[in-house]
Amino acid sequence: MLWWSSAALVLAVLGTSVLVAGTGRGGRLPVAEVLVLAQVGALRWQTRAPLPVLAAHAATGLTVWALLPTVTLTGALLAAQVTLCVAAAVRPPRASARALVALWAVAPLALVTGGTADLVLCLLAPALAWTLGQWRRTQQERARADLRRALAEERERLAREVHDVVAHTLSVMVVQAGAADDVFTEQPAQARQALRAIETGARSALGELRSMLRAFRPDAEEEGPAATRDPGPRLARLAELADSVRATGTTVHVRHEGNLDGLPAAVDLAAYRIVQEALTNALRHAADADEVSVRVTAEGDCVRVTVTDNGRTAHGRVAMTGAGRGLVGMKERARLLGGTLSAGPRPGGGFEVAARLPVERVS
Repeated sequence: MLWWSSAALVLAVLGTSVLVAGTGRGGRLPVAEVLVLAQVGALRWQTRAPLPVLAAHAATGLTVWALLPTVTLTGALLAAQVTLCVAAAVRPPRASARALVALWAVAPLALVTGGTADLVLCLLAPALAWTLGQWRRTQQERARADLRRALAEERERLAREVHDVVAHTLSVMVVQAGAADDVFTEQPAQARQALRAIETGARSALGELRSMLRAFRPDAEEEGPAATRDPGPRLARLAELADSVRATGTTVHVRHEGNLDGLPAAVDLAAYRIVQEALTNALRHAADADEVSVRVTAEGDCVRVTVTDNGRTAHGRVAMTGAGRGLVGMKERARLLGGTLSAGPRPGGGFEVAARLPVERVS
């Protein structure tokens, strides 16, 4: 498109000017026409090698102007100005600025056949072409920066998802494996139950990871409806999440308040992940915790999530507040939605994670 449009511009403007100015000039007209066609052909390589093409256009343009002085110098250098615009868009500013100065250097020649007006036009036209190229270059750099930022955000989001799935599943599996080992000889049926829970949790985690990674495959859109069968983690599946923790022997109470249907997908997923991470922390860090309460409340303009356990407040747990990948990930999820999250030991004992996720802003 660039070649066709620039070639059409040069043929329409410079080609017409040469035909008009070459009338009655004898052998000069065919030579000038060949030079114009050479410029049009050279435009094909203006994006690959803009500076050499620019030099060729300047030389042939000056030759056309020397053969037919009635053609303005600005018109004779039209192809060079088009290539200058391309060079400013695809080459470093310093290189294209040198090309601009080179075109300005021949501008005084306009005084030979024209006047001050031709000189000003010969100075302004290359400057305008260079400015347009710089504007295009800035647009391209901004688009590349936006793409890099989007990719970084997607990588960070995927890292949070993988961390939440793996950390929760492995924590539950470790507790269950320990319980199975303790009762393996005396109570084999209970040990088998723990092993089956480990298998179920592992299969569930693998399926969830597979669903997440499928979205990042290049052919994800070609998989059709099969790729969207599993709706993924959401508050409606909190019962499944609680069951996986109950299998470790921990009592989990889940309470819903308000209408949780129709929540924005981002809020739904963030609330689920916050509960998942809070339960994982309770299993891994709460000393002697055997009971966890989960409360999810929809208040119209926001969703509140509260997870508390009855574990002892240990020094290591206090030091963990606000640090660590898990708590950082929860706070980041809330912050990205414009919400807040606090986590810390309760005055009466235990640990509490409380989040407020706005709904209206996300909608």
